[in-house]
Amino acid sequence: MTDISHEQIRARAEALGPWFHNIDLHGVPTAPQHFLGDYPAVKWRRFSKALPADLRGKSVLDIGCNGGFYSLEMKRRGADRVLGVDFDEDYLRQARFAAEVNELDIEFRKLSVYDVGALGERFDVVLFLGVLYHLRHPLLALDLIREHVARDMLVFQSLQRGSTAVDKLEEDYDFWDMEMFDRPGFPKLHFIEHRYAGDPTNWWAPNRACSAAMLRSAGFDIVSNPEEEVFICRSNPAMTESGAVYPAKIPMRGSTGHD
Repeated sequence: MTDISHEQIRARAEALGPWFHNIDLHGVPTAPQHFLGDYPAVKWRRFSKALPADLRGKSVLDIGCNGGFYSLEMKRRGADRVLGVDFDEDYLRQARFAAEVNELDIEFRKLSVYDVGALGERFDVVLFLGVLYHLRHPLLALDLIREHVARDMLVFQSLQRGSTAVDKLEEDYDFWDMEMFDRPGFPKLHFIEHRYAGDPTNWWAPNRACSAAMLRSAGFDIVSNPEEEVFICRSNPAMTESGAVYPAKIPMRGSTGHD
């Protein structure tokens, strides 16, 4: 998009606002007054080295892509195909404009995480960043991602509150054993009935142990935890049965069943 002026980019970015992702559009920041600073770039710098620097030959699905910051970063790393999905049309318009200004070939679609099975394909890398705590049914979302779209790597991030300790968990506990529920490092998913930070879609705040436990329960092996809220995972091939309420009913593309 080389024929658009700095002033035109600024005017268009302002018209598409407000932005949650602060993205540099040829010198025009989209959210320069973000309450978290240069977000999500400040977060990205903390875990970017945990992802492959070269994604050539790979496909990427960015679930809850928002303004497209992470989709742009995946395409810059050479991913053959990047698909960003979000349920908010305003965010999708922002993401398309950001990709256009940066001259990056990225596809964006309106889609809920609960409907990822409709894509009918699996991706080498799935990004699920800053979404879980906005969902009424967070574990279902993880189940569906594992069941339908995650071929290999899942990059997960969620708002977390409470202790950062992570206890080693037993396989089972006696009915009368209750003290572990009060331990700071036991998995806890805090429910937000009304609002948190003024946002009525902030439904949950897991502690660090809960994020890890939910990922394992959904069939992901945690490879690394490069930042307190970020987990790099691999889809566990040994988990052949899904706990999802809505499991896959049709084969994935290029497969006669689960791959």
